[in-house]
This record gives sequence, structure tokens and C-alpha cells, in this order.
Amino acid sequence: MTKSQARHAFASDDEIRGWFAGRLAADWFTGPIEVTTDRDEILVVGAIAPPDLAENETPEARTAAIASRISGFREDTRSRRMTIADEAQHRFGRTVSWGVTCADQRVAFTTLSVPAMTRLRQPERRVLDTLVDAGVARSRSHALAWCVRLVAERQDDWLRDLREALTTVEQVRAEGPTD
Repeated sequence: MTKSQARHAFASDDEIRGWFAGRLAADWFTGPIEVTTDRDEILVVGAIAPPDLAENETPEARTAAIASRISGFREDTRSRRMTIADEAQHRFGRTVSWGVTCADQRVAFTTLSVPAMTRLRQPERRVLDTLVDAGVARSRSHALAWCVRLVAERQDDWLRDLREALTTVEQVRAEGPTD
């Protein structure tokens, strides 16, 4: 990683969101984009206009029309999205993934699945094994991912507060002495 990449790898979520808002084509999305980041990935999701359908359309026709709209957006914008992703990866030092919402559907195109190595003692392993034995998860790895999703769903407010506190810590560090 170059010095420039290292400097921008720790860009704030606001800076990243602003960069994408300024860089994306104005006609791609119907509103503001949603940008989610972690150490490895930047996920950019925007809402696209739903297809015009008659009120009495069947659920099958509605589902097919939305899927077609999403697929069309993905193919029509692929080249430009990849160019933007390359620029952002160079600037921020993270992989860029894309997604859209259309009507009530949310689709992420290509996202990272990053391994997270951990050491667990027997009581924690037994929890994972119980989830596997009960058919809730396919493997210990899948069970651990299931547990993380469950905590995220149930502890959303607490996790949001913790992320906000970390943002303050990052700002204070940035204001401190360098080298």
C-alpha cells in the first residue's frame, strides 16, 4: 500500500459517501446512496426506479419486472461501475461492492465474504455445534455468521452508538501528532 493509499484507507464514512455521491452518474439512482464500510469493503447501494406496472398486475409479473429492471441496471452500468470501483479502491484501499433497491427488493451484486479466524473454548464450540446439529447452520463457520447476524439485528442501537463513539476516537486520533 502506498503512502497515499494508507492516508485514504482511514477516510471517514462521510468522506467516502461524499466521494461516491460526487462521482456517480446523477441519473443512476432516485435518491441518496447508502454507503456501508468496514476495513475490507465499501458497499454502495442506490434505489432505482421501479417499473411502471398496472395496479392489477399479478405478483409473478411484478416480481419478473423488478428482477428485469435490476438485471438491466447491473448490465447497463457495469463498465462505469467498475471504473469507479477501481478509482475508489486506489483512493481508499478497500474493495468496492455494489447493490440496488427496487420497490421492495434489495440485491447486492458482488460482495466480499471474508474469513474471520477465531479461537473458541468448548462452551462456545458447543453453541455452534448445537446450531449445526439442529440444522440451523451447515457448519461451524455458518453458525458463527448466523450468531453475528442475530446479534446485529438484536443489538442495532447499541452497535450504532458504539460505531459513533469509534468515529469520535478516529477524529481525535487524526487531530493528534503525526510521525
